Amino acid sequence: MKDKIQSDEPINESLRLKERLYGSLKRHPKRIVFTEGEDIRVLEAAERLVKLEAIAPILLGDKARIKVLAVKHQIDTTFIHILDPKKASDLPLFCSRLNNIVKYQGKVVADPEELISRPHNFAAMMVQYGQADGIVAGNKSHPSTIARAVSNFIKPLAHVPKLFGTVAMTAPHIPNFGGSGLLLLADCGVNPEPDVDELAAMAVETGKLAHHLLGRTARVAMLSHSTHGSMSTPSSLKMKAATALAKDIVTKEYLDIDIDGEIQADVALDAAAAQIKLHDTRANKPVDVLIFPNLDASHIAYKILQHVAGTNCFGQLIMGLSRNAAQVPMTASVDMIAGTAALVACESIKYRELYPDAE
Repeated sequence: MKDKIQSDEPINESLRLKERLYGSLKRHPKRIVFTEGEDIRVLEAAERLVKLEAIAPILLGDKARIKVLAVKHQIDTTFIHILDPKKASDLPLFCSRLNNIVKYQGKVVADPEELISRPHNFAAMMVQYGQADGIVAGNKSHPSTIARAVSNFIKPLAHVPKLFGTVAMTAPHIPNFGGSGLLLLADCGVNPEPDVDELAAMAVETGKLAHHLLGRTARVAMLSHSTHGSMSTPSSLKMKAATALAKDIVTKEYLDIDIDGEIQADVALDAAAAQIKLHDTRANKPVDVLIFPNLDASHIAYKILQHVAGTNCFGQLIMGLSRNAAQVPMTASVDMIAGTAALVACESIKYRELYPDAE
């Protein structure tokens, strides 16, 4: 075969990972709803995903405007479902369900139709009630809009204390970048100062995601300025306690996740640094997941990797929900939107296996 990798060529781990993910989606295509469909980037991403036979895209917005945009840019919408929430046949059903929800909360919604017809709310209802498998939002909206919609209309996972954001990154040009060319970073967008319980949940849930995506033991690092007690500060002690709690959860649930902490970033990522500082076999096991002590550290690291180091970024995946959703930034490229949609779809493939009690 012409495209076969020759035996004397280095294996590009991130390329192999991408091929595995899209191959999995071809066998199990998912319906992903894009909340801001009146965007050429979303149309181009949807067209690409259709050509890959990976995703059945659903674009929310004014149908006529989206069609005009597609014609202008010569995008084939034959297999792209375009839906205007204000005219959707499911709108009355979703309004009825909203009224049932607020009735038990002792509240009243003045105009249920106006509230549910907002794209983010409508998309959340679609996913919660099985009309779609995941959401990609944010290319034209503020993060708080998305967070509010998914928090209000998608059932949370009872065992996760708070929602959090996970960014996936690949960087074929950077050495020491994850065990399989993929790094997952959390929490990069929600909790300013997560406590021990929240950090442990982040480690376990992101570790589950890494295991699902990579198909092997996931390795998680609980990051700090300290490695195994080299400095005793409130922050390092918090990460140490979170590590112990996360390990306890992994043991009790028989999860295929390896968690280390508290640990410095160079020790987690660079085998040479690990060999010097750890003096044990963990030096030969690069990590797949980085859990940061607070939002400042994670968000700064994420942005530097993206804008200075040139990494490929996907997400943020909104974790802690019983359904799958992601928020992309307003600056998202077509590649980022398409890749994020693929990750959301892959996350949903084994949804019932990972969370059998989440219905």
